[in-house]
Amino acid sequence: MIGRLTGILLEKQPPHIVLDVQGVGYELDAPMSTIYQLPALGERVTLHTHMVVREDAQLLYAFADKRGRELFRELIRLNGVGPKLALALMSGMEVDELVMAVQHQDVSAFVRIPGVGKKTAERLLIELRDRFKAWESTPGGVSLAVTGLAAAPVAKPSADAVSALISLGYKPQEASRAVSVVDEEGLSSEELIRRALKGMV
Repeated sequence: MIGRLTGILLEKQPPHIVLDVQGVGYELDAPMSTIYQLPALGERVTLHTHMVVREDAQLLYAFADKRGRELFRELIRLNGVGPKLALALMSGMEVDELVMAVQHQDVSAFVRIPGVGKKTAERLLIELRDRFKAWESTPGGVSLAVTGLAAAPVAKPSADAVSALISLGYKPQEASRAVSVVDEEGLSSEELIRRALKGMV
């Protein structure tokens, strides 16, 4: 199993990234909570990974730290939660926000995630409550050892943001509308995604 990778960030098209590790390009999927913390293209970064082996594919998921990876692993252990929904949950909320939502049994925080209805949210909250008893929320505790968030230059940030939201499970029309509401000159695709997700309540 591949548990950690250190290399040069080659591509960043949320939620997909490519990391060059000594000449080998690893394709990874990452939640937006990790994407936000990535350095600029061409810079070195260390990511913690989780590998999923299926009959038709071998998939790698990347996280800024071990805590994010542990959360992902807790989520995919739940009945009816696959990697795609787990990434969507971690993209809609930071790790600490998700832990807090579970601790407070906040259904509304979960139902705004694509693919999560009220009944599913209630079931997830009940199942996660016992699993998260040992977790403590530490605001600001999740970060990469990188100064600031350097956005890579992107030709069409709004188009990239819409594509990323669609990949996370939002409908094309819904994604386009959310991005157009927050679209401003000079914003990176990552910032557009962040603002669009916050606006989707």
